[in-house]
Amino acid sequence: MRVGRKILLVGGVPILIAAAIAAAGWLLLAQEERARGGAVLAGQVDRVLALARMVRDDYVGARSSERAAHAERFLALTAEAGTGLDGLKAYVRTADQTARIESAQGALARYVVRMRDFVRVTRENDALVSEMTTRAGRLVELADRARLRQQASNADLVLSLTEKVRRLSATREVIAGINGVRAGAVEAGAAQAAEPGGAAIGPPAGQRLREAARTLAQALQAQGRGREADELAALAEGLTRDRSTARGLVDWSERLLKIDSSGQRTLHEEVAQLLTYAVEANETEQATQNIAVTTLRLGQRTADALGRRDVPAVRAMLGEGERLSARTEALPISPLIQAEMVDAVEGWRKRLTTTVGGLERQNEMLAEMDRLAAAMSASAQSLNDAFIGDAESFGASIRRILLAGATAGLLIGTLVALAVARSITTPLRALQGDMIALAANPAGGQVSGLSRGDELGDIARATHVFVTEIARREQALRRAKDQADAALVDLRQAQSDLIQAEKLASLGQLVAGVAHEINTPLGLALTTATVVRDETRVFDEALAAGQLSRSRLTHYVGRVREGALLLCTNLARAADLVHGFKQVAVDRVSDEQRRFPLDAWLDELLASLMPLLRQGGHAVSRTCPPLTVETNPGALAQVVTNCVTNAVVHGFAAGRPGHIAVTVAELRPGTIRLEIADDGRGIPPENLDRIYDPFFTTARSRGSTGLGMHIVHNLVTAKLGGRITLESRPGEGTRVRIEFPASPAEGERPALAKALG
Repeated sequence: MRVGRKILLVGGVPILIAAAIAAAGWLLLAQEERARGGAVLAGQVDRVLALARMVRDDYVGARSSERAAHAERFLALTAEAGTGLDGLKAYVRTADQTARIESAQGALARYVVRMRDFVRVTRENDALVSEMTTRAGRLVELADRARLRQQASNADLVLSLTEKVRRLSATREVIAGINGVRAGAVEAGAAQAAEPGGAAIGPPAGQRLREAARTLAQALQAQGRGREADELAALAEGLTRDRSTARGLVDWSERLLKIDSSGQRTLHEEVAQLLTYAVEANETEQATQNIAVTTLRLGQRTADALGRRDVPAVRAMLGEGERLSARTEALPISPLIQAEMVDAVEGWRKRLTTTVGGLERQNEMLAEMDRLAAAMSASAQSLNDAFIGDAESFGASIRRILLAGATAGLLIGTLVALAVARSITTPLRALQGDMIALAANPAGGQVSGLSRGDELGDIARATHVFVTEIARREQALRRAKDQADAALVDLRQAQSDLIQAEKLASLGQLVAGVAHEINTPLGLALTTATVVRDETRVFDEALAAGQLSRSRLTHYVGRVREGALLLCTNLARAADLVHGFKQVAVDRVSDEQRRFPLDAWLDELLASLMPLLRQGGHAVSRTCPPLTVETNPGALAQVVTNCVTNAVVHGFAAGRPGHIAVTVAELRPGTIRLEIADDGRGIPPENLDRIYDPFFTTARSRGSTGLGMHIVHNLVTAKLGGRITLESRPGEGTRVRIEFPASPAEGERPALAKALG
């Protein structure tokens, strides 16, 4: 039997057993799913009923203007619960479950009916409470009106009392004046009687009498009693001439004193009576205000009691309303206002009495609805428990079937698998031993089982063919490897030669450019020296001939001064170029690192590259703050030179001048960023990934070797211990960004180069 059929036998037996288990499990799972669906629906009905009860409680505690929305939501939730109970009938398995559903539906119907009744009674009570609020507001309004009237009456009373007090004060002044005149008249009569012959009153007594008479006359004039003031003046004037008048003035004073004293007593009584009226009026105003305050407090307490649905507390409010009515009837206020206030209190009490009855009915309805809600919740929970019990029962049956089937399938499958495995592993081990022996010595023997007709025989025959072919190819592979090693050595030598040639070519370009630059100042210096020599010869001939004039001497001195200035300028330019070339050349041939100012060094390097740039009319600008670095100047010079050369050769089109910007900045303490950017044609996207590959170039026809950026990458990562990135888009130029340490510590450069490379 072939191996495939054996494997089919091993897999088929468990598959058949698994299919039987799956069919039984599928049937039981369908029943379990049905039971769990009923449990979920029963739980949902229970939650909806609980939510409906919460909405009902919200309806009870809400304000009258907000209750309609709660009532509508309650009806919607109970309708949803009824739909859920109808849906549960599709999941029932027993008559008991059906009876529970019908019981819950009956309780739900009664629950909805009671809620509708409760809503109707609540609306009636809300209307009564609204009327009570209106009555209480009317009572407060009437109390305010009564209080305002009492305030107006009190104001009139105060005006009357003020007038009485003013008159009493004026009467007191008159009585005091009368007493003064009376005393003066008595004194004047005594003084006149003491004089011999009845002479007139002397100056002191007369003066005092006149002053007392003047004071009394003023008091009488202030009261509008001009006639009595005139009588007083006449009596006082006659007393100074005739002593018989003194007795008349005394009698007149006593008569006037009796009249004013009687008026004073009358005013005292009137003021006392007005004060009594003022106190009573103030008490009445306070009592009226207390009625309003009590009404407001009673209304608030009644509203709180109604909100708590506290029937005893509401009944207590009825007693307080009765006492408020009695207090209102006892108020000494306007009978019309008092009658309206009493009517408002009685109307409030009547509506409160009706509200108490409605509140008792509401409490009874709430209690009944709570019982119905509890019964419905119990039915829903019992249905949920019943459905969950069914699901657990089906689940237990599934577990038993799976356990029994798995045990039987495992036992049968194990026996079949052992038999099949034995028939496969025995010849397979023999084949394994032969293959191990052939691996150690391919020419040492043959593979056994070549005559078998199953897959193992096919493997043995194929292995025999493979071993033979491998032995033949191994010899050919050894010969090819030897040839490849020799070619690799030649290739590495060629690469090293090309890199060295690239460096020498770069140095050669530098030498040629510097030679061209030095040639200009040296030529100018030579021309100037020739001119000075000729001028000196002419000056010497004129001196020898004795024809030297002052103007000739001045001309000669000026020409010599000008020539000396030109010689100094051009020779200094040549010396600077030679110094810069010497420093750059030394840096390029030296691999030692040194400490140098980066800005001055960069100026010297760019000056050495100016001949290359002038050929195409290109411009270069540099931005570099005063920075001092400690690095390999030769490697850094090679990097900058190659980048600038690449921009000139590859970046700028022929005949079109370009601009190269060299920017140096300190990225962070200890790290320098060098950017070389051009505004050339850029690099195509397909070439960006190969830009650092050795020997890759797009200008091989113009003599490029393709090692420029490869050398730059190696120098940056290996010699400078930094990293390099390149950004370019067609038509937007190229930007090479190099970051390297300003002063790497010894021993850190190789690790940094390895990490960044």
